[in-house]
Amino acid sequence: MKKEIQELVDKGLMLPLMEEFYTIQGEGFHKGTAAYFIRVGGCDVGCHWCDVKESWNAELHPPTETSQIVENAAKYSDTIVVTGGEPLTWDMTELTKQLKDRGLKVHIETSGAYELTGEWDWICLSPKKLKLPTQKVYDKANELKVIVYNKDDFRFAEEQASKVNRDCILYLQPEWSKRDKVIPEIVEYVMANPKWKVSLQTHKYLNIP
Repeated sequence: MKKEIQELVDKGLMLPLMEEFYTIQGEGFHKGTAAYFIRVGGCDVGCHWCDVKESWNAELHPPTETSQIVENAAKYSDTIVVTGGEPLTWDMTELTKQLKDRGLKVHIETSGAYELTGEWDWICLSPKKLKLPTQKVYDKANELKVIVYNKDDFRFAEEQASKVNRDCILYLQPEWSKRDKVIPEIVEYVMANPKWKVSLQTHKYLNIP
């Protein structure tokens, strides 16, 4: 990458954009809401069950001017979801400033593995065992979404729930490829531990992005 472009990326004035699309939020608290998704490339958390592994290598995704990303987003919806990859790999300050200057609601989906940058209306924290969240993300998270792949993930979920703020909404979500096996386990667990809620990837049932 050219030095001058790298400097713009480092400042958040350009971002490695993988894709952007208008759809229905399928998961968590805002499921069913029309939202414009900005998917930023780059992630080194490395979840083996990740369903967007093509997002991991930031070099595959062209640096795009943040102002252009904002211009595109503003045409579609007042709810913007920034996801990845791991968006906090990059400085989100400029992106969120420009989006909020347009009067848009700005959400992030993050593992929390990097320092929190940007100003957010909603933070969905989905922590991963390989690279745990920073304390600031625990403190600021609006919802905690733990993906359940096997029984040990219930232990991990409780560990993570003990670290977030008391107003954070707690979700358990089945890993898609294991859903038939783990959904009954999640249902049983939530009924026994009603501080938790069930989250499903409803967009996959709806067959939309």
